[in-house]
Amino acid sequence: MTQRIAVREITTEEQENNTVSFPAGVVAPGRKVTLNFSLALENNQQISSNFGASPVSCVMGDGSLLPGFEKVLYGMGAGEQCEVQLSSQEAFGDWNPDNVQQLPRFRFPPDLVLEKGLMIDFAGAGSYNQAGVVTQFDSANVTVDFNHPLSGRSINFVAHIHRIEEQAD
Repeated sequence: MTQRIAVREITTEEQENNTVSFPAGVVAPGRKVTLNFSLALENNQQISSNFGASPVSCVMGDGSLLPGFEKVLYGMGAGEQCEVQLSSQEAFGDWNPDNVQQLPRFRFPPDLVLEKGLMIDFAGAGSYNQAGVVTQFDSANVTVDFNHPLSGRSINFVAHIHRIEEQAD
């Protein structure tokens, strides 16, 4: 795999305040980027890909892409392609045992058929929802893992940049 290395690190403050200076025509915070991409596990098992389909567009820094993926794209121009392996920290984060919770069974609907691997959307404060996966259960408790399903995994990321617009719509 080829790895694209940034000349310097972009600080969170620079990214949030859009104060990083990039030449025109390259991927940078606040610019709309149209691309194809794929994600695969370390063993090259495909997770997601839009190669062979229409490219997608997003604005760098708007939260559509995780920061680790954006960092790889910064400085690239239209027509360029990258292929990198991102560590778990750069991709979906490390698996955190604190994100595994044991909840009393009575908090779940009585007609819900529980099974290992069942993904449940939990309503949080306000309009925030959090998905969790049932890892075990009995008549008294249900253990739910709130880690991202890809946490703790290195991710192979391939992207092809089609177009860069200086200002987002």
